[in-house]
Amino acid sequence: MQSRYEDPTFDQRSTPLPRFGGATFALRFRIMQLVWRITWTLLASWTPPPFRRWRNFLLCCFGAQLDPTAIISASVKIWWPGHLVMGKHTSLGPGAICYNVATVTLKDFSIVSQRAHLCTGSHDIQDSQFPLISRPIVIEPNAWIAAEAFVGPGVVVGEGAVLGARGVAAKSLQPWTIYVGNPAKAVGKRNQSAAASYALVS
Repeated sequence: MQSRYEDPTFDQRSTPLPRFGGATFALRFRIMQLVWRITWTLLASWTPPPFRRWRNFLLCCFGAQLDPTAIISASVKIWWPGHLVMGKHTSLGPGAICYNVATVTLKDFSIVSQRAHLCTGSHDIQDSQFPLISRPIVIEPNAWIAAEAFVGPGVVVGEGAVLGARGVAAKSLQPWTIYVGNPAKAVGKRNQSAAASYALVS
């Protein structure tokens, strides 16, 4: 039976991937992804911080949509560049994992800190075939995902929101609100003027 995922730019969003047996992704896409992994390992994963423009260039060659000011650490793990969108002065910190089976969007001045995990994929546990499902993640302007935090499929991190270190967001986060814990719970409001000041000087 023919495998799926014929279009490498396909955005799964909230619809389960079709199930026809065999591999989840088409052979053509799996080969492209292998080429991507080899390219990043050989040409980018070892590069020092000043080489950010080179890393951005490689990502864009594989379909990423990056503002020139976006910063991606060499140690970031990105599943597929074609599902990555990053705005002005955004950043993916050292060791961050971007499992973007569906699109991951970082809007202007949003930050993802070291070893944070952005995960758009899961599995349908009610189905005996355990199919892969995926939903996009959106991180709105001025939001901050702190170190080792986890953001799950379909989550929208509201403008200026903060997800504290090792926090787990399975549901969308409200704007200008601080969240901590697993599951993430609101613990306070963020000062909007502080984030605005950061944007002006960046």
